[in-house]
Amino acid sequence: MPKRVDHAQRRNEIAGALIRVAGRRGLHAVGMRDVAAEADVSLRLVQYYFETKEKLLLFGLQRLTERFGERVAARLAAAEGGPGPRATVEALLMAALPTDEESRTFHLLYTSYAVLAVTDQALAAQPFVKDPDAAEEALTGLLEQAGDAGLLNPGVDPRFEAVGLLAMSAGLGTSVLVGQRSPEAAAEVLHHHVDRIFRGDVHD
Repeated sequence: MPKRVDHAQRRNEIAGALIRVAGRRGLHAVGMRDVAAEADVSLRLVQYYFETKEKLLLFGLQRLTERFGERVAARLAAAEGGPGPRATVEALLMAALPTDEESRTFHLLYTSYAVLAVTDQALAAQPFVKDPDAAEEALTGLLEQAGDAGLLNPGVDPRFEAVGLLAMSAGLGTSVLVGQRSPEAAAEVLHHHVDRIFRGDVHD
């Protein structure tokens, strides 16, 4: 009897190979043949599951984003007393900093994809480029909850602060990636700006 193939598992294995090789060499230098070699499968099999490099990149980066969500959830689960709006905001921002191999790979590939999408219409057309909008909506919602609970300083605009914090997190992540500053120094900057937004006399 022929062995039954788990197609979802096979796709995930190929996506994992993409993430590993791109984490070492960068997205721009990775071809489908490289991914096939990393996954120890034939190029024909990779093409069977993904057809084009763009589809392979999109699926791999979606998997990476899912793992990022799991990292945030793990940070929240480790928080004592149950996470409030501030703890959730900090967990989201801190998880994006390249403090270990997995988060380094996430930041490197996410940034690389954004840069490639500037000049590649096929990549730019993919839904993945809209993910920052989702993060902005989520962070804005958290800050609005904090404002409703009286946790923010007067005059704080949740939308503007969400945009600023996400941009700051991305920029700090890149500075860590290139060795400009340490993860600890980047985290200190983020905490400073979160302190500026949240009231110091009230804790969530």
